Amino acid sequence: MRQSVMERIGEIRGLDQSAMELAKLHINNLTVPPGSLGKLEAMAIQLAGITGNIKPSFDRREVIIMAGDHGVCDEGVSAFPQEVTPQMIHNFLAGGAAVNVLARQAGAEVVCVDIGVNSELSHSDLLSHKIRYGTANMAQGPAMSYDEAMQSIMVGVKVVEDAVKRGVQLFITGEMGIGNTTASSAVICALSDISVRDAVGRGTGIDDSRLQHKISVVERALEVNSPDPNDPVDVLSKVGGLEIGGLVGVILGAAVHGCPVIIDGFISSAAALLAKAICPVAADYMIVSHASHEQGHRRLLEELNLRPVLELDLRIGEGTGGVLCLHLVDAACRIVREMATFESAGISGETKEKDS
Repeated sequence: MRQSVMERIGEIRGLDQSAMELAKLHINNLTVPPGSLGKLEAMAIQLAGITGNIKPSFDRREVIIMAGDHGVCDEGVSAFPQEVTPQMIHNFLAGGAAVNVLARQAGAEVVCVDIGVNSELSHSDLLSHKIRYGTANMAQGPAMSYDEAMQSIMVGVKVVEDAVKRGVQLFITGEMGIGNTTASSAVICALSDISVRDAVGRGTGIDDSRLQHKISVVERALEVNSPDPNDPVDVLSKVGGLEIGGLVGVILGAAVHGCPVIIDGFISSAAALLAKAICPVAADYMIVSHASHEQGHRRLLEELNLRPVLELDLRIGEGTGGVLCLHLVDAACRIVREMATFESAGISGETKEKDS
């Protein structure tokens, strides 16, 4: 299993520098002052590097919602019961969740994957790749085995591979799993110098006393398991989640196939940190959609060395911020495809005074 994952990761290549230079030259000749379109220009150049095309478009885009449950919920770390996970999955499949509404507006498909939900689920539109019925309680021992962690990554890679065969060109990370901010916080602390108190937030909206309890649970999980920061799969297996591993695979799989991947919020960013630890060049394929209202997300983005596109105080997950970011991805693409250059519009460009 490990060899299979590493073989696929070995296919990831760096960005196309030639395409990026050509895109930059083209953008600098558009009928706006150089640099005036800010993050949109940087995004257009990155997309050129990812695709090798200075004028890309992404007609088929897909939100992949990885769903799994967490044994650490036994510790009372969430304001919502674990039963909400399968209930929300049915909501996704019925098209009634926030991400569905926003995806329809943005012209994106929503796909839901059962990678580790702690209940039986059956639906014609559900992708069933269940590895186990939720993780174990990481406050008492490893969340899952090393092999199961590797399997979760391979599920994400396979889901992307199948989507690419259907013509999907861009991916958005989404997730569902009560308790996953607790696991994500532990992953972040294991892989960085971020303290538990700085990483752990209110998740679904817990009060002060439960927040202190959640901090102590993450501290205990890290102490009990001693995850190895030099082995991201060990970290995932000991204090992560199946849906987090699935998202790691989605990110790596997108990079393998030369597709951009829009990273949603806190949980997705924890998966991005794992993916970057496994394969640093995978970060070149990431677009961070927004800075979540969840405590610790900004510090996490600093670890990734990536800037968010949006500031909306979201903390819903599902892929909602990622879908909202699609509108700006489209804007960046349309600018390079449709805006006139100084030459084509017959407008005088920037002039420089000659030396006297």
